[in-house]
Amino acid sequence: MRTSLVLLSARLLDPVTGRVLPETALAVSGGRTSALGGDREIRALADASTTVIDLKGAVVTPGLVDGHLHPVSGAELTHGLDLSGCTDLAGVRAALAGEVRRLAPGAWLHAWGLDPNVFGDAPVESAALSPVLDGVPALLQLFDAHSMLASPRALELAGVTGPRAFDQAAEVVCDVAGRPTGLLLEDAACELVERAAPRPTREESRDRLAAALRSMAAAGLTGGHAMDANGDSLALYAELDAAGDLPLRLRVAPWCQPGADADAVRELIGQQGTGGTLWRTAGVKLFMDGTIDNGTAWLERPDCHGESTHAFWPDPEVYTRVVGELHRAGVPTATHAIGDAAVRHALDSVAQARTAGGPAVRHRIEHIETVPDDTVARFAELGVVASMQPTHCCDFTRADHTDNWSRRLGEERASRAWRCRDLWDAGARVVLGSDWPIAPFPPLGVMAGARHRRPGRDLTQPPHGPGQALTALEALQGMTVNAAWAAGDEHEAGRLAVGSRADFTVFADSPLTTPAVELPGLPVLLTVVDGRTTHRDAAL
Repeated sequence: MRTSLVLLSARLLDPVTGRVLPETALAVSGGRTSALGGDREIRALADASTTVIDLKGAVVTPGLVDGHLHPVSGAELTHGLDLSGCTDLAGVRAALAGEVRRLAPGAWLHAWGLDPNVFGDAPVESAALSPVLDGVPALLQLFDAHSMLASPRALELAGVTGPRAFDQAAEVVCDVAGRPTGLLLEDAACELVERAAPRPTREESRDRLAAALRSMAAAGLTGGHAMDANGDSLALYAELDAAGDLPLRLRVAPWCQPGADADAVRELIGQQGTGGTLWRTAGVKLFMDGTIDNGTAWLERPDCHGESTHAFWPDPEVYTRVVGELHRAGVPTATHAIGDAAVRHALDSVAQARTAGGPAVRHRIEHIETVPDDTVARFAELGVVASMQPTHCCDFTRADHTDNWSRRLGEERASRAWRCRDLWDAGARVVLGSDWPIAPFPPLGVMAGARHRRPGRDLTQPPHGPGQALTALEALQGMTVNAAWAAGDEHEAGRLAVGSRADFTVFADSPLTTPAVELPGLPVLLTVVDGRTTHRDAAL
């Protein structure tokens, strides 16, 4: 098989040991690393059709993988007005006013990234944004993507005039008179109004997704664990893949929602393994709760408002039975569990499934924002992957616990925020991700946040829980070695070795020696997926 790519004059960084390999060059054939060696030896494998790149001492690691992201919904959601930089109501109102001036008459305003902390101690409701949105149909996604604010005109067009009942944890928040305040909690409630808004065309969705994925590749990502398969997601991946325009290797876990009957579960099992060259369906995503910020997490004790007391599944034992059925079929699960009660129940369900027998399956729990000591050790005992997003702690909470998340939980539970260090030390496989579009996807920022635990927008601020920080090597492993293990790909991914996938990220310098606060600015010079260059800096 011919050599398609040769990389010379490289520092090949092994993420297992943290050491630079003695070899200085590698060759790629058929989407795999076919040889490691010295420059002269590897150059001799090239012919006239081979792409040869002199890296001039740049650092090569196995390709970085985001352990939790939402490419299709993220590409759609982030198409609107970005409110993530607004730190107070005045800033939000000014940004909305500017967008309203640009809107055509009658057009819908879409915004995302709204931080509930801008409301301070006041309720999160659309009245706080009047008169800016008077007469304008607007949907403002809160940063957690589990809740949104709908303007009065949007509610009117959707025919939402009062409370609604749902089959899962969701709510149209209303005042004492039964009038909607504009706050919609969880997907089922949000969809009531979203359905009334114009939808993008298939071509627009494809183009937005392709652009988002190209940006991810330029940031150094070679892969991602996509935690949804809603709408046309799979068809869009297949279309991009067939055209050779899919720049990331994607592992997709479709959702299993409350109310899924036996046929729905069988259909999810039947989907496993389907896909294309660079994407495949592997696993099922479930939800055990919502979020702490909007009072829909599942906590062992209520938050300061008396909220977050219920599971997402009306009957949590039905969730347990579904996990057991998927386990027996050899299907790994990824459960969104943020609150301590949700995490405990998810672990209990995995333990029950394992006790009943069946194949070895690598289950995961996503987010794990606050858990007590007796829960931490169970991850390693049960072989459950701890999939975490440290930038959520960095950017949405504060070291002094004056933020909405911390105030809701109280000092005891806020002090055990995002226990990356404790889980790692207890032997859990910690996988790092962004949860984009909830937080930015650049992987260097994710690794930096895991190390410094400070707000990305102001690194002079004190860290939240510095004792939970990871080392530079551990952060790199969280997006290489551990991500590969979580996907069952450890024999062909997450390492630099002959026969492994030719997925590489190339940096101007080592991510292990670059200070954490400087890491997001480290230049990504080259990204390679399946032996194909998906990003190349002009410096090369």
